[in-house]
Amino acid sequence: MRINHPLTGSMVALITPMFDNGLVDFDALEALVEFHVESGTKAIITMGTTGESATLNQQEHIEVMKKTIEFADNRITIIAGTGANSTSEAIELTQAAKDMGADACLLVTPYYNKPTQEGLYQHYKLIAETVDIDQILYNVPGRTAVDLSVETAVRLSTIKNIIGIKDATGDLAVAQALIDQCPEDFLLYSGDDATAIEFILMGGHGGISVTANVAPKALSEAYEAAFNDDRTNAELINQPLINLHQNLFIESNPIPVKWALHKMGKCGSGIRLPLTKLSQQAQVTLEQDLSNLKVI
Repeated sequence: MRINHPLTGSMVALITPMFDNGLVDFDALEALVEFHVESGTKAIITMGTTGESATLNQQEHIEVMKKTIEFADNRITIIAGTGANSTSEAIELTQAAKDMGADACLLVTPYYNKPTQEGLYQHYKLIAETVDIDQILYNVPGRTAVDLSVETAVRLSTIKNIIGIKDATGDLAVAQALIDQCPEDFLLYSGDDATAIEFILMGGHGGISVTANVAPKALSEAYEAAFNDDRTNAELINQPLINLHQNLFIESNPIPVKWALHKMGKCGSGIRLPLTKLSQQAQVTLEQDLSNLKVI
């Protein structure tokens, strides 16, 4: 039996809008927050990996989190991305997020250094014990080169302020194992847009989505239908988004989604190296999707 929790449904992995010179555009950020408040998005993830956390320095990272919380003004849940491949840095970012009033934190597995499962357990355990704020695990092995096993996630799920996991493997067998083995009150989120509806219908609580940047209202309605076990309507609402789910990853995220939002007039075209702007060939494909959805 799925629990009814405030943190269910569609949550956006928000981009960080930038000017052409790569500086953060805080006016555009404020407008994006309003867009999601008005569109029914349940929560904003600020400074996740879609927010280019890997290319902002720590001062910028904290400033973007702070401004997003201010712009939200308690009208929408704010989850701060505070993961790092250094445990001490993750603790510093998580403490900063707590101090400025974030509702929860999302912590990606430590990337590049490929810790053991015991290392992952100790990493997350220490952060949770050090900073008293709700924390969500984030497993995306395709980007981090380390896979948080179901067994380790289950171990961590017993720690009081570790409240859930974002699983971006796209593997529904992993989703089923998490559903079967984690405590009933442990929140399970899809981090893979292409399989998110099925994940929620299986028993998940929602999704942390890239597509929600572009089509927040539709995705919010689709996820709500899925959460309420209404497969027919969930699939009907999701059907026009299927190509977008795929093509927002036609090049490395967040390259396509930032270009899409720029095309929609939501932000400038800025992105930071080593990420580059979307190729002309990919633009043609994505522009067709946006046109079909009538967002441009």
